[in-house]
This record gives sequence, C-alpha cells and structure tokens, in this order.
Amino acid sequence: MKDTEGPERRRLGVGWRLHGDGRAPRPGAAVLPHERLSWPRTLGLGAQHVVAMFGATFVFPVVMGLDPNLAIMMSGVATVLFLLVVQGRVPSYLGTSASFVGGVAAIRAAGGSTAQVTGAIVVAGLVLAAVGLLVHRMGPGLVNRAFPPVVAGAVVLLIGLSLAPVVADIYWPQDQWTALATMGVVIAAGVLLSGFWSRLAVFVGLVFGYVLSWVLDRVAGPITAPGPDGKVTTHARVQLDSVASADWFGLPTLHSPSFSVSAALLVLPGVIALIAENTGHVKAVGEMTGENLDPVLGRAIAGDGLATAVSAAVGGPPTTTYAENIGVMAATRVYSTAAYWAAAAAALAFGLCPKFGALVAATPGGVLGGITVVLYGMIGLLGAKIWIKARVDFSDPVNLVPIAAGSVLGIGGVTVTLGDFSVGGIALGTVVTLLGYHLLAAGRRWGTQTPVPVPAGDPVSEPGLDPASVSTSSPRPAAAEDRPEQFRPTAGTRP
Repeated sequence: MKDTEGPERRRLGVGWRLHGDGRAPRPGAAVLPHERLSWPRTLGLGAQHVVAMFGATFVFPVVMGLDPNLAIMMSGVATVLFLLVVQGRVPSYLGTSASFVGGVAAIRAAGGSTAQVTGAIVVAGLVLAAVGLLVHRMGPGLVNRAFPPVVAGAVVLLIGLSLAPVVADIYWPQDQWTALATMGVVIAAGVLLSGFWSRLAVFVGLVFGYVLSWVLDRVAGPITAPGPDGKVTTHARVQLDSVASADWFGLPTLHSPSFSVSAALLVLPGVIALIAENTGHVKAVGEMTGENLDPVLGRAIAGDGLATAVSAAVGGPPTTTYAENIGVMAATRVYSTAAYWAAAAAALAFGLCPKFGALVAATPGGVLGGITVVLYGMIGLLGAKIWIKARVDFSDPVNLVPIAAGSVLGIGGVTVTLGDFSVGGIALGTVVTLLGYHLLAAGRRWGTQTPVPVPAGDPVSEPGLDPASVSTSSPRPAAAEDRPEQFRPTAGTRP
C-alpha cells in the first residue's frame, strides 16, 4: 500500500492493526476499534453481530408493516454509512429502531399508507441529522450538559432493561425450557470457555439452542405454546417450511415515500429517543473501550439520522445503534470496527438472499429468549457502571428521584396518550429523567442564588442567636460544628 493511501484509509476508518497474534484479546486487554483479529475470526464475530441484531431488526419492521428482508439489507447499508461518518471511531451496528413503533401505529390508525409512514420517517431522520450537525458544530458539551453521568447512566440502563418485556412477553413464553437451557449455555460459554470460543458465547448458544429445539421436536413432539404473534397453537419448534419455499436470490420490495405534515408530527417525538439512545450508546462504547468519544458524538447522531433517512427513502424502517450488538462487544471485549464491516456485508448478502433470511427468521423464540436475556442485562449494567465510575451520589434527591421515576416508567413500558399522540417506554422514561433532573437542578440553583431580602437595620434572626451580636456589614463566621468536616480545626492546629 502506498504511503499516500494511509491518511485516506484512516479518515475512512478502514485501516486496522492486527491485535496481538490475531487469535484472541490479550489477557486483560481488549481489541480496540482500530484493531482486528485474524480475518477468519473477524468474519465469525461479524456473523455473531448479525445473529444478535437479526431478531429485533426482523421483528420491528413486521410490527410496523414494512418489509423485513429490506430491513435486513438496509441495516447493512446504514451500518456502512454510520461507520464512514464517524470515521470508524464508534463501533456500532445500526438495526431497526423501535422508537417509532408508536408513531407508526398512530399513522396507520389514522388511515395513513406505507408511503406516508416512510415519508414521516425520512423527515425524522433529516431532523436527527441536523441535530447531529449542530452538536458537532457547537461541541459535545451541548449534549453532555443535557446528559450528565447520572442521566447518561440512566439512559443506558433504560436501553438495556426496557427490552426485558421483549424477552418476557415474546421470546421466553414460546419455549421456556429451551430458553433456560440456551441462557445457561451462553453464560457458561462466556465464563468457562477460554480464548476465542468464549468470545463466541452468543453464537455457541444459538447453535446449541437450534440443535436442542430440533432434537426436542423429534423426541418430545410439537409444543403447545404462543408463537411470535402471541397466539397459542401446537407447532414444531423449528419450522423450515418458509426456508424450503424461499428463493436463493432476490431483491426486497422497494417503494418511494410520500410526505404528510400530520404524519411527520406523529413520529418526530421519536427523535428525542434516538438522541438519547445514540448518546447512551456512545457513552457505553466509550466506557467499554476506555476512549473519549465525546468529539465524535455529533457525528454519531448525524450518521444515525442520515442512515434513517436513506433507509426510509427506499421503503425501509428507521435505524438506530443497537444495544444487542453493544452487548456482544461487552461479552467479547472485541470492539473492532472490522467486525462491523463484516456484519454489514453479511447483512447485505442476507438481504439479497431470501432463503437465508428465512433460515435465521426460523430461529426458535425460546433460543432468542435465552440469548437476549443475557445481552439486555449486560447493557443495563453498563449504565450502572457509568454511575459507579462517576461516583454519582444517589443520596442527593436531585439525582435519586427523577432517575427512579424515569427508570420505572421506561423499564415498565408505561405509555402516556394524548389524543392520537402517545409516548412510552424508553422515550417516556428518558423525557421524565431529563426534564426531572434539569428542572430540579435548575430550581436548586435558583433557590441558592436568590438573595434573601433583609430589612435595613434589622439583623438576621436565628434560633439561639443574640441579634445584638450580629453585624449586618459582614457575614457571621461559621462555628466549627457548622463547617464541613475537612475544614474543622483539630487539636494542634490554628483555626
């Protein structure tokens, strides 16, 4: 490679240095974004990222009435755009965002078409990109002031733990015993296996769960349980009928958007959630990698907005950085963006191969339940790690009360509805956390800075204090017992 190509590759974030011997992270170290393992291992990690994002990226478009195969393909395109915008500094995968599900449902309920849905999402994506450019221009302090450690930790906690109902209500009931066994294998593989295999704990759990489900179908027969749609039926755990009928190669269905002001207004509140999600994810990745990613926060937000607009412009769903894949990084300690390029390439290929998409989509719900229960929990604990590192003081009511309220609202999936507009889950928890914290903090500052009017010639009255001994020209010196402990005089010192 020519020397002149080096700076260009660094600007694009596609130049990676081999980490150690390329087999596994060195003891106590992690594979950083600009590093990589050997290419076969990198491709394997990319496949694991595809598996981690596939369930949610495939399910949410179905809920919104959009083409799931197109969603898979556009998630690869979106990831590439994001990595280019952030110049490879923020390892993240962009999958389908759930933040717009409520807004899309409102558009559908009002008689809106699929084209109007994607048009509204395009507008939201452009607004998000504009916010990212503003943050990039004015500096990360703009968002850091809005998301101090106590708030950022809460958002990361919400992002992970608010996904718990997905496990409890959708995946786990489909086959609780397979889910339990798969969870046990993922935990055991991540802790007990050594070297590279421990980094593939999620993939090991997936293969184990798939095989176990197939064996149970032959040994125990069909299961009577809810399916992905929630209806209780008697069915096989592994259903491959759609795989056999699917084509090997084919383009997803594309369509152009149409624009409606009323439809756009219904999804714009989702932008708040995406800003919060991106900020929380960047904070989480920075926490894991030990790097200061604040300078690229604006780029990350803008990259997500651009990716959302591009995806919706051809009929795809909104995108966002994915907690599932951050969970994979937390489990593997491999933060190489090379793995995400491999994952993006795989998603593009899968999007063009309906048969493979049908195979992955046929992954039993119990298997997904066992995997996601570990990943989602690890994301939530990253929020707690941010609190611990910043030494957040939860004895302070300003920190404790709004975070407590917002966490319960977000994790519990509480929804507030006003006419056709509704906000709930992560978005509602984030709004309550943000507004509650900043309003209370501002109120405290205003209260402490507002001077108390003292009538002229009238000394300050305090219980147990002789007014005659109080001078109005200078403040009363604090008694030793009133001073902070570190400033109290001790024996042998002069006050």
